[in-house]
Amino acid sequence: MSYEKSRNFADFLDQQDGLSEYREQFNYPKDSSGKELIYFCGNSLGLQPKTVSSYLEKELSVWAEKGVIGQETRWIAFHERLEKSTAKLVGALPSEVVVMNALTVNIHFLLVSFYQPNEKRYKIMIEKDAFPSDHYAIQSQIRFHGYDPEQALVELVPRKDEKTLRNDDILSSIQDHGDQLSLIYLGGVNYYTGQAFDMGEISKAGKAQGAIVGFNLAHSVGNLPLRLHDWDIDFSAWCTYKYLCAGPGSPSGVFIHERHHDWNGPRFLGWWGHNKDSRFQMPSVFDPILTSEGWQISNAPVMGMAPLLASMEIYDTVGMNAIRDKGKELSSYMEYLIKEYLTNVDVITPEARGCQLSIVVPGGKDVFDHLSKHGVVCDWRNPDVIRVAPHPLFNTFTEVFEFVEILKKAIGR
Repeated sequence: MSYEKSRNFADFLDQQDGLSEYREQFNYPKDSSGKELIYFCGNSLGLQPKTVSSYLEKELSVWAEKGVIGQETRWIAFHERLEKSTAKLVGALPSEVVVMNALTVNIHFLLVSFYQPNEKRYKIMIEKDAFPSDHYAIQSQIRFHGYDPEQALVELVPRKDEKTLRNDDILSSIQDHGDQLSLIYLGGVNYYTGQAFDMGEISKAGKAQGAIVGFNLAHSVGNLPLRLHDWDIDFSAWCTYKYLCAGPGSPSGVFIHERHHDWNGPRFLGWWGHNKDSRFQMPSVFDPILTSEGWQISNAPVMGMAPLLASMEIYDTVGMNAIRDKGKELSSYMEYLIKEYLTNVDVITPEARGCQLSIVVPGGKDVFDHLSKHGVVCDWRNPDVIRVAPHPLFNTFTEVFEFVEILKKAIGR
């Protein structure tokens, strides 16, 4: 699409927006005067669907009225209510997904199973600028197995004077380290730059070298269409409080490819991963569920899952293709306006991306603070990036236009 710089054109895009009605399904933050903020932080915490309160009130009511009987009649299989919609969202079989725990907890549980180094294969490949928690988890797992991260960690770094990784360089690095790679573990979308990686190609290249391939999909799920099963990825995990709008502390999702469901290797065990048919016979010997549920440790966090059910109802209705189409238009329109008006702003996010644009501006943190004081909610990531992520379900093209106007004033002070 050819864009124009006027507010009238932003209004025109909003009039053509097939998802505009969904904004009314979210509670939108306002400033002290009652004016709506420009909320471009769905990559950090999505807004609350208005139906969340009724979903929570239902479970609170069951608890109040039935006590433990609610566990027996409703909550014992509560997580199963999310299987079909989660599988659809990430391109998986229902048996390959489960919602449980928190993201980094799940990363550790998955690494217990899928990082099994030996004398020949002991290296893990990761982005150098991956989210710190990924580095901590990976480094601690390497040390747990008696290896030194200095030797066992392969960090992918952009070329000199470049901000993002080239796909060819990733594939070359996989080939270069091939017979020593135990695990490739990358973000589907890098949290800092917003770059989306070609997960299918990376998985294929890793498999050709005999490596296990996993992804942190914190910034991918609800942002990009995914085909985890078809891409032959071994495992992945993600949070649900960002693009999926399930609220702070909401539980994480996990994908484990069906070929691993008869797993005989190491894993940490818990009662809720035991065969459902014999679980309440209280056996002392573990008999795993032969799906991703076999990695469960504890029963479902019902009050955390209820908001996710509310959000997934919207995602099921809209579908990821429509969400992706609008997300692409929002970020493309924003990039166009920035490049037209602000030649001294560096958009470091490549075309391979989701909703997020990462920008480097003259004035750095001072500019970010000015944006915050003038009604824009985005976020700052050290050392020098402002992350801006318009969400397809609740943001508008007019907000994108207004954001760039505020950014112009912030830089031009």
